[in-house]
Amino acid sequence: MGNVANDQGDPSPELPAGAPVKVLPPATVPGLTVRKAMEMPALAGARLVAGAGGLDRIVRRANIMEVPDILPWVKPHELLLTTGYPLRNTPQGFSALVGDLNEQGLAAIGVKLHRYLDRLPEQMVEEADRLDLPLLLLPDAVGFDDILNQVLTGVLNRQTVELERSWEIHHALLSVVLEGGGLGELADKASAVLGVAVFVTTSDGRVLAEGGAPDDLSGWRSSACFDQTGRFRTEYEPGGVHAHPDVPGQHAVVPVVAGRVDHGRIVAFAGDRELDEGDVNVLERTATVAALAVNKQLAVTAVEGKYRGDFLRDMLAGRAGEREQIVAHCEVLGWDVARELVVVVAELDPGVGSAPMTGLELRPAQERFTTAWQTVVGRRDHAAPVVGFAQEVVALLPVPQTADVDALVRDVVRGVSGDGGGGRRSFSTGVSRVLDDPERLPAAYEQARRAVYVGRQMNGSGSVAHFDALRSFRLISLIEDQDELRGFVKESLRELAAEDDPEMADLRHTLKVLLDTNLNVAEAARILHFHYNTLRYRIGKLERMVGAFTTDPELRLDLALALKVLQMRGLS
Repeated sequence: MGNVANDQGDPSPELPAGAPVKVLPPATVPGLTVRKAMEMPALAGARLVAGAGGLDRIVRRANIMEVPDILPWVKPHELLLTTGYPLRNTPQGFSALVGDLNEQGLAAIGVKLHRYLDRLPEQMVEEADRLDLPLLLLPDAVGFDDILNQVLTGVLNRQTVELERSWEIHHALLSVVLEGGGLGELADKASAVLGVAVFVTTSDGRVLAEGGAPDDLSGWRSSACFDQTGRFRTEYEPGGVHAHPDVPGQHAVVPVVAGRVDHGRIVAFAGDRELDEGDVNVLERTATVAALAVNKQLAVTAVEGKYRGDFLRDMLAGRAGEREQIVAHCEVLGWDVARELVVVVAELDPGVGSAPMTGLELRPAQERFTTAWQTVVGRRDHAAPVVGFAQEVVALLPVPQTADVDALVRDVVRGVSGDGGGGRRSFSTGVSRVLDDPERLPAAYEQARRAVYVGRQMNGSGSVAHFDALRSFRLISLIEDQDELRGFVKESLRELAAEDDPEMADLRHTLKVLLDTNLNVAEAARILHFHYNTLRYRIGKLERMVGAFTTDPELRLDLALALKVLQMRGLS
């Protein structure tokens, strides 16, 4: 069965929907930690009395608490200074306040004693220690204004450095595209800046480019974040920083979006360190520039694709000229058709697995379907033509040295399907006979299209059908008058034609096995797991219903055709 991207599908067996996936909150921009702040002159004499486990909390601002209702004014990553004046008469309230302040994301509390409080309540110290919220005793001789000035200066200095670094990175990434680079060069640049492995994928997780050491990239591709076809599992990986129990380190995912169209993902893997918001910021800038590169490539591809599509359409219609002209023109397009090929036609199944609504406008299903085929086939053979038309994708696949066309098509369809994960959209595939002359492409194309149509009727959505395997089904499919087909089935099978009767269905199966074994009763009994005499009894019952098929070859032919008509879909 074939499927394609970004529609709801069955959960993947390797990373089921209920698997313990930890989505981490965004880490902070590298900045001023409480530990670093205590090294400033104004806080050099401060003493840590609780919360040593939180010394790496980030300080982004400072404030003074001298009113009882401070909570509405507290901001995350704040260093809060107080003399304890609001709580001087109820010091036990200070202890309860610690938990509330911690929930607000406070960085640390600095308390100056001996003015309104002689000592810190033990419960307050214990609570701060339990929550790893740094609790500092401030020197008496240092004014709050000195602390505020030095802390805010340190924060601004670090933010300035970070902004300068961010601009330098953005300029470097933008230069890659302006100088003609693509996604591969962007992935390499982002990997060099961050020192981690970076992947650029489509919106459904197909890897378009990667950057980093080959061994590292290979290791991450074999992790549970990718399925067996090498597709990144976007359905289980929302944006942000993540950690999985069976995947070392952390990885960050950032969408590539332009004009509210979801073009793909930037994914960074770090096995030996935590990824912070600074890393995410670099990835976001990479994603912005990647969107520019994608749009540029889409514009070029649109023009080239129309030209390639028009020529392939002429080839399939027999209007492309003589063999030498076709081969030469294809070489200019980067295609090699001077070899044994099979024509493969793939169509999205109607009304199966419609796309889910998201906050972003997804690219049209047919466009994504075409991209998936071009990516998978291009990875195997860059010289194999793959073109998407309005309702189908046509690929000319080279016959492998093993001549195993079935295995080739199965591998390609499996790659496009993404191993069944990611909510693949169901599609049906038809395969032509092998051809060794591009002038025979029109006939092969019609064979593949017929295989898609008949295969879907025989096996339903997601079928893969080879033209040579259709046999008499090809002739049946040419009969457009379904009333005539239904009449033929009822006249030939009589009572056996009742499709809603389990007993008749069982007898039809017995009849099919008998016809398939050329009336070899012993072989049919073995296949059906019947006693020989039981099958003889059934044969007599069948002959009373449909006639003496054991002695009438014409009747056997009619019955076999009627059973094949019933096997095909779309007669009801």
